[in-house]
Amino acid sequence: MSRLAVSNLAASLGGNRVLKDIALDVGPGEFVGLIGPNGAGKSTLLRACLGLVPSSGDILIDGQDLRRMAPQDLARHVSYVAQDRDIAWPITVEALVDLGRQPHRGAFARPTEGDRAAVEAALERMDIIALRARRATDLSGGEKARVLIARALAQQAGLLLADEPVAGLDPAHQLALMQVFRDLARHGTSVVASMHDLGLAARWCDRLVLLEGGRIVADGPPATVLTADLLRRVYGIEAYVTETGGGLVVQPTRLAQTKNEQQN
Repeated sequence: MSRLAVSNLAASLGGNRVLKDIALDVGPGEFVGLIGPNGAGKSTLLRACLGLVPSSGDILIDGQDLRRMAPQDLARHVSYVAQDRDIAWPITVEALVDLGRQPHRGAFARPTEGDRAAVEAALERMDIIALRARRATDLSGGEKARVLIARALAQQAGLLLADEPVAGLDPAHQLALMQVFRDLARHGTSVVASMHDLGLAARWCDRLVLLEGGRIVADGPPATVLTADLLRRVYGIEAYVTETGGGLVVQPTRLAQTKNEQQN
């Protein structure tokens, strides 16, 4: 059974059609990168798959109709890392990460041993054990990002949706997060993350879904999606693309020439 199955999905924001006839199927253990230029519809697609924006079409989470799922049931199946890194309450990092366990227990129930183990594992995975007692509102932007990702990890849902999760992270923590996502996928969790860094997407994702103008224009292994022609047409860039022993390397080099520039 698919973790996420989307068909005939369309969504509009402010009267503008943002997504058009989207079909997407994500199986257990896949690490899928959503790529595409600004305004392509990546964030809207993730939010639509959570019921956060009005949409038409079919969205199934573990075979269940998204629109018929109770919020707590949905939260047991899907975790979400939003682009917005604002933290409103001055609670400790550990307490914030523990909020990821709420779908698995009653509102006023005390944490179980399983809850504490999940929180500890998430703190360790995101390298924030030393921050556990600090107020989350006092952290840097990159630290807040890691704490919010840890909260999603503590949720232990079968499907993780992440919107620009590496934004604001330094290179070491970007690579560490990609390794976390890869490890989650190897253990059966499905990860769908929107990304602008084509190098990271090429090297770490099992599969890439390229959006342009609210439509999927390519879907497959990184080597079949990150071609010179597609990068030139969709992004308007030239890029150095090569296979190495460690995987695919993609490095944008310059803007693609327009037809007028080529003629001149």
